[in-house]
Amino acid sequence: HLDDRPWLVAALLSWGIALFEYLLQVPANRIGYSVLNIGQLKILQEVITLSVFVPFSVLYMKEPLKLDYLWAGLCLVGAVYFMFRDRFG
Repeated sequence: HLDDRPWLVAALLSWGIALFEYLLQVPANRIGYSVLNIGQLKILQEVITLSVFVPFSVLYMKEPLKLDYLWAGLCLVGAVYFMFRDRFG
């Protein structure tokens, strides 16, 4: 946690993380958009976000594992199916 750090350290660390993510995200979106449409890219972003957020919140932040995470994951599986069904069948 950054609660005990000065705000400048917390801000710089947060900006550093965002910059690293941005450096990966922009080229990936440019490459991905040549193959996938914008809706498919958005669904993939949400799947990746939930795949990272759930383990982080449970393992690092010590949040209890909830069925809500399962339901959210199942909704995303449905979203992936509907967004990509033309590509697979």
